[in-house]
Amino acid sequence: MTELADREAIRECLYRYARGVDRLDAEMIRSAYWPDCDDQHLAFRGNAEEFIDWAFPIMGQMDQTLHMIGNILIAIESHQASVESYFYGYHRITVDGVKQDVIGAGRYLDRFEMRGDEWRIAERLVMTDWFRHYPDSADWDAGLLGMQCPMGSRRPDDPSYRTCGPALI
Repeated sequence: MTELADREAIRECLYRYARGVDRLDAEMIRSAYWPDCDDQHLAFRGNAEEFIDWAFPIMGQMDQTLHMIGNILIAIESHQASVESYFYGYHRITVDGVKQDVIGAGRYLDRFEMRGDEWRIAERLVMTDWFRHYPDSADWDAGLLGMQCPMGSRRPDDPSYRTCGPALI
């Protein structure tokens, strides 16, 4: 039972990271990393605070982002775990006034540590396995299949911060 709980805590941590980067929620990202972590993320290498300082200006210029975590393999040994997680990152950007879509996919190669009773990322290496840059994007003014739908946004304006309650925040 303990191993199942540990595995779920690790998955939950990965999901907090994805939500944190998409909502530009620094506190949520901090909750996924140990402060002294070592993150090698594309052209970046540093700790959690340095990652936030590097990523937020870049992500903040994007219209929207969506990170999905897929296959997760977890090998737990005592208070450490080796974790490989597949990801897709969808990014809507504007280049010279033109909306474009960029999709990156790959794997997070993480070493998690349990400190006290909490699992967080201690080391991360981001491997990019697939990338596609589309010169255009969907016409969001026309809406999804012609319907106007609510769209997600960044912290604190995203509806999840009002409707999901403090358990997710």
